[in-house]
Order: sequence, then structure tokens, then C-alpha cells
Amino acid sequence: MEGKAPIMRRSALAAIAAIGSASLLIAGCSKADDNKNENGTKSAGANAATKGVVNASDKKGGTVTYELSDVPDSLDPGNTYYAYMYNISRLWARPLMTFKPGPGEEGNTLVPDLAASKGVPSDGGKTWTYKLRSGLKFDDGTPITSKDVKYAVERSNFARDVLSLGPNYFQQFLADGDKYKGPYKDKSDKGLSSIQTPDDTTIVFHLKQAFQEFDYLVAAPQTAPVPKAKDTGVDYIKHIVSSGSYKFQSYEEGQQAVLVRNGNWDAKTDPLRKQLPDKIVIKLKVNPETIDKDVLAGNAIDLGGTGVQAATQAQVITDPSKKSNTDNTYGGRLVFLAINTTVAPFDKVECRKAVQYAVDKVSVQTAEGGPIRGEIASTVLPPDIPGYEKADAYATAGNKGDLAKAKEQLKACGKTSISTNISARSDRPQEIDAATAIIASLKKVGINVTLKQFPSGKYFTDYAGVPKFTKKQNLGLHMMQWGADWPSGYGFLQQILNGKAISQSGNTNLSQYDNKDVNALLSKAIGTQDNAARNSLYTQIDKKTMDDAVLVPLTYFKVLLARPTGYTNLVSTAAFSGEYDYLNIGVASK
Repeated sequence: MEGKAPIMRRSALAAIAAIGSASLLIAGCSKADDNKNENGTKSAGANAATKGVVNASDKKGGTVTYELSDVPDSLDPGNTYYAYMYNISRLWARPLMTFKPGPGEEGNTLVPDLAASKGVPSDGGKTWTYKLRSGLKFDDGTPITSKDVKYAVERSNFARDVLSLGPNYFQQFLADGDKYKGPYKDKSDKGLSSIQTPDDTTIVFHLKQAFQEFDYLVAAPQTAPVPKAKDTGVDYIKHIVSSGSYKFQSYEEGQQAVLVRNGNWDAKTDPLRKQLPDKIVIKLKVNPETIDKDVLAGNAIDLGGTGVQAATQAQVITDPSKKSNTDNTYGGRLVFLAINTTVAPFDKVECRKAVQYAVDKVSVQTAEGGPIRGEIASTVLPPDIPGYEKADAYATAGNKGDLAKAKEQLKACGKTSISTNISARSDRPQEIDAATAIIASLKKVGINVTLKQFPSGKYFTDYAGVPKFTKKQNLGLHMMQWGADWPSGYGFLQQILNGKAISQSGNTNLSQYDNKDVNALLSKAIGTQDNAARNSLYTQIDKKTMDDAVLVPLTYFKVLLARPTGYTNLVSTAAFSGEYDYLNIGVASK
């Protein structure tokens, strides 16, 4: 689920040296947990938000501030694909289903949101019916109907030339989805025939095949209602109509968005949201070090949820009072190197295997921030995603690479050297440092790589996610971090491995991997009712992908979040990659 000019980088090694050994890992509460916060209150302790809600409160008032180092792909709920946007967009956009605010794995629990209950399947899982809650209204006071949900799905999935940033699951799985041209080209009132709205509170989805995890799919913000009469395509971001507890007071592109209470939101129609702060401010393009400073002062939340910077990490885990206000968690994420199978010579499996053996994963782990930021990975699926099975197809001594085997594979590929480029996001220092470590590893075997930096906000729309661009620019390698769209093997694998998910812009299958066997296994898995059988298929997909060497698993990502003491209801949730659940954060008493 994931601009500005490149910034100067400094090595993370000095910071890591300060961090020291794995004994400093935050594994639970310690004596440091008894420290007091700067405001004099007792700290809940390290990792407290992974076990429960920290500073639970129903206190209303004040302003909650979020800060982001770049710009989001989009604030439009139908045109976004970063986990943090799925998370925060629920403040102004209610999908049919969502995830229960709760710690860790509890946060993976699906609950109805705009819908009154979970979907009712029929026809073996090929038809799904949802009833909306009664009394729902947009922020302008007009009623929300099932037609608004239908339209939201149509615009977000079937107008890829206009809105290309989100996933296209509905386009892939709805019956006759390949024939519908989308609402901007098809001006008829009928729209897509496989989504029916027999009345204002009922919506029925007809699929081309059984989809046993469909409730997860409708938890995406793409099902948040959009009034057709007020949709302005890509410009909808400037005047989003809210269905959530907050609405937009202002939006300054590339600078900030300000949200205030939606007066037409009714708590009786919404058992999830508390509508606590008076105002919510989202600041964009904030320097990462400034974000850390503001978070440690208790005055901001790191919206991106990628954790503190390397220098701050060293500071917080060696200072007991600061360490006690941190949360270290997985969140179903993998950091990996995507090998572009369409850029020569990586269209040959032997050249891809040369990369697999050449990478020193320990140096990458160190560049990212050490073990506290992730365990060394060897599979596509992280350990906390169903279908994971321990394996290592390209094991090397101490995970430091095997130069002899790498050169052997290079020779089998008919090469003695390779020149290529690697992409990474310019506003993510640890990603840049990890890419730099990979470049050093590959150079030892004759694979010469040049780093190309691109802004996060356009990484998928203009650069790494545009196949024509990657081929023209000889981008054979891509830095990537991926979290599950929902907590299952399918939710993790589909958008990065299925050939049908490859798109000409906004593409997240950066390897451009299109293997008929993997495609077929994914299709079979999602139609399989039995959980154990379904998970076994995910394990097979993982193994096949690693055999084809299309990506190098680097680390099972762990995030180290600094917990701002100025806010209430902080809970780290697996549903949104270990980020704090943004639904009900409030302002603490001063």
C-alpha cells in the first residue's frame, strides 16, 4: 500500500554506532517505563500503544497536528494508495467496512462503517450485498445513498487515465469490468451493470469469480461515497465532499490541509468515530528532522508512520525518558529490492539471481537503522501475514552475500558486468542509505549501479511506477516498501506480483512480473473458502516468486514510532502498517 529536490545525506553508520547492540532493542517495558513525561504525567511505557490504547480519553477540543515530509499521492479517497492515507482519510471518507481501532493484531478486525453490517455473500462468493446505515449525510446535508458508493467505485477503478493512483481490484474482479469505460467517458446514468443499487440503502456487487475476502476489499477508501454532481475528476481533491466526522476548511496544495468538525455527521450513525479535536491540521513538506523534533515535544504526529530518523533513533533509545514513549512494531511490511524483469539484462533469471547473491543484507539492515528497524528477510511474505513459511532460497553466510555465487550466476547470464540504475525516494533518508549499501554490494561483482532519487508523492505516478519511464531510463532496480492491503496473503501479494495489476501509471508491481502460474495461483486462492488451503496457495506463490528471483527481500520492516505525549487515544494498529490509528486521536489536558 505507498516532491522535492534531493537533500544532502549523511551516513547512518555513526548513528547506528551510537545505538549499539541488539540489547538496546525495545522488546517490552523496563525500568525506563517509570519515567515521567515532560508535562509531568507518568509514561505508559515503551511499546504500550502496541498492547492497548495509551492515554484513553473522550476529552473534546484543541488541535491535532499531523506532519509529512513530502506530499501525499492524493487526499482524494478514490485516488490514493499509501497506508497512512488509507488511515487518515477515514476522518473525511467513510468506506463500507473498516478496521476496529485496537492494538496490534486486534486492529485487523473488520467492522462495518458506512454499511450496517458485513457483506452477505451468495452464488458461492460471486455476489456480495451490503445495506447502508440509515440517516447518513454528506457535509452539505444531502443524504448519502448507495448510488454515491457505486459512483465512487466506478470513478476510482474505471477511469485510470484520470485517477490512476489507487489499486484496481474492482476493475479486475467485477463482471463486465473490462467493457466499462468509466463515468467520465460513459455519460449514461446506468453506469457499470455489475454494481446494482435496487434502493437507496442497498448495493450489490456481481463478480466474475468467487472472492472470499471481499469484505476486506470494500474497506478501501474507494468505497467512500462521492456525489456524482460534485465530482471534478482529478480536481476533486480541491473540494472533497465529506462523509466522515471532519470536513475540509481549507486545502493549500503542497502546503497544508485544515479539517474542522462536520456538523452534518451524526454520532448515532457512527459507532466508531468520537470527533474529539476542534481542528485537524495536516502540514506537508516538513523536514524529517523537524517532524521528529515536533513529535518528541508532544506537538505533532508523524503522518507517514515510517518512524523516527536515524539520529533521533539513537537519541530516543539511549534516553530512558524518551525510550518510554516509543512503540516498536511490525505491521505486515517488507522492504525489498524490486528487479525490473523488462529491463535487460534482468529479463534473464540468472542475472536476477546474481543480484540476489550479491546483496549484503546486513549492510542494508544497518543503513536502515539496525535490527530495531527490521529483521533480515528471505521471503516475500512477512512473518505476520498468513501464508508465511520460513525459507531462504539464496542463503549466504551471515546474510552478507556470496560474491562467488553471484559471479557464477553473472557468468551463466552471459555477462561479466552490468550497468543499470536504481530508484529510491528522495525524502526517505533511510531508503537512500539502504540503496547506497546495495550499490556498494553489487559493485563488488561487476554490477555498476547509479542512484536516481524521486519524490514519494510522485514515485509511482511519474517515475518508478511508469513502465515506459523505467525502461527508457534503464531503471533495472527499485527500492520498495510494501504493506498488505489487508491482512492476508492475497492482500499482500496481489498488487506486487500479479501481471494483471501492472498499469502504465501508478504501477506497484515494480518488477513487472507477469507469470501465468503465479497469476493462476492468486486467482485460485481468492476463490478458495478453506483458510488453510488458501494460505497454502500463498506459500506456493512466495516460493515460485523467489525461484524466479524477481525481488530481493531485504528486511521485515519494523517501525520505531515516537509517541507524542500531547495527544490521547494513541494505539498502534497492524491494519495500517503499525501506524497509530488516526480515527480518534484527541488533545491531552495541559
